[in-house]
Amino acid sequence: MTVLEQMGVNAKAAARTLLTAGELKNKALLAIADALVENAGEIIAANELDLTAARENGTRAALIDRLTLTQARIEGMAEGVRQVAALPDPVGKVLDGSVRPNGLKIEKVRVPLGVIAIIYEARPNVTSDAAALCLKSGNAVILRGGKEAINSNKCIADIMRAAVEKAGLPKDCIALVEDTSRASSVELMQLTDYVDVLIPRGGAGLIKSVVENSKVPVIETGAGNCHVYVDKTADIDMAVSIINNAKTSRPSVCNAIETILVHKDIAEKALPAIKAKLDEKDVTLRCCERSAAILDGVESACEDDWYTEYGDYILAVKVVDSIDEAIAHIAKYSTGHSEAIVTESYKAAQKFTDEVDSAAVYVNASTRFTDGGEFGLGAEIGIATQKLHARGPMGLNELTSMKFIIRGDGQIR
Repeated sequence: MTVLEQMGVNAKAAARTLLTAGELKNKALLAIADALVENAGEIIAANELDLTAARENGTRAALIDRLTLTQARIEGMAEGVRQVAALPDPVGKVLDGSVRPNGLKIEKVRVPLGVIAIIYEARPNVTSDAAALCLKSGNAVILRGGKEAINSNKCIADIMRAAVEKAGLPKDCIALVEDTSRASSVELMQLTDYVDVLIPRGGAGLIKSVVENSKVPVIETGAGNCHVYVDKTADIDMAVSIINNAKTSRPSVCNAIETILVHKDIAEKALPAIKAKLDEKDVTLRCCERSAAILDGVESACEDDWYTEYGDYILAVKVVDSIDEAIAHIAKYSTGHSEAIVTESYKAAQKFTDEVDSAAVYVNASTRFTDGGEFGLGAEIGIATQKLHARGPMGLNELTSMKFIIRGDGQIR
């Protein structure tokens, strides 16, 4: 039996324990939160090893930011775990009930998925976030982070496993794959006897690889080629503010925008104002011919730019003739994550929300709100960009399935 197979066996056993863990789950979560803060110095020291390696490898600044853990960020991770503990437990919630003519009482109730595997990249905070959400929803979790954050992830996972065991649950409720080779991720994708669902969190390349190679059912999350369309009736100041926030507040995250589409009737006024604001953050603009004719000091866009999730201070720009062209562009190039329209027209807003087929569609607001906490879900495991079984921010409910419980008094068919 391989290391991963044994990990699967242990996780399966731990998941059975979690079925009836009740309040013990919250005790374990609060123990994790306290342990993260108490051991912050140890986590920061491990994280510094990852940061040193990243700098030596010439990693981009935006990705360094995603990798970095500070005292404040660790305290934020701990607070996130506490918030998950405070959320209502979805397990056992009755979703529907009825009594059949023959007297059978039928209930549909929420139950855990079982064992969840998560493959993710250089964001060590995902290690605690994902573990907390899985634990609260009654699932055991097998975490497989990227090599960029391996020291941070090992430290955080060890701390969480010890805290869970001290609280009275099996430490194998949480497991970390320490082998960061491609072989380990491929093997994890094949563990159909032990893993019930696999969730990739990262860039388009990671998600594509998991979807194409996994035998375990996959929930696609994360890839965010997001757009803002500036309609001809848009308030230009509002458009500038929304675009600046959606691009520069944190360009490395999946709900940051990568392309803006600007109606031809407003382009000559809107584009210079947008560029002036983005210049404050040294954002590189990759422009179509029409937008490049309006703006100075920009780069020319190629076909690949419309598909690209930059995760950096780079933004593609295109002038369009109509809202229909904008919607068609989004339909062709979007990853189905988040799109926004800036408009003063109710008709245009309605058309955009009706016809744009993404998980989150905004009118006059930044795409940066696509987040479980911002949507009132308390927390999220990721943003699902597919349609089954979850879509958009995935909170606790989306980490459960359901089963029917039928009570009778001797009925036969």
